[in-house]
Amino acid sequence: QVQLVESGGDLVQPGGSLRLSCAASGSIFKINQMAWFRQAPGKQRELVAAIASGGETTFADSVKGRFTISSDNAKNKAYLQMNSLRPEDTAVYYCFGLIATMNQAPLKFSNYWGQGTQVTVSS
Repeated sequence: QVQLVESGGDLVQPGGSLRLSCAASGSIFKINQMAWFRQAPGKQRELVAAIASGGETTFADSVKGRFTISSDNAKNKAYLQMNSLRPEDTAVYYCFGLIATMNQAPLKFSNYWGQGTQVTVSS
């Protein structure tokens, strides 16, 4: 099986920065994509940023210019650097991975989620 573990969530003041980390472990053959989603109270889970195995990135409009996503493919890790944080960024942040666990043709990728880490932006 595959496990995703997030870390780095905290309470931070508006304008501050945080760096979230996600470590994927287990029976991993290939990671196609890793991403960060977030869910605020009473709202649907939304995509924040994603990075493909080739390095292509996608960002939600609300975080463009403030957040960056990166990955360490050798270590099966992904990171979300969050700058200029706003109260509306407050949410539980979830790591997501699109991961193949077996070497087969064609590769079969499945969705995996972490347990989430709380980010609170407040003065």
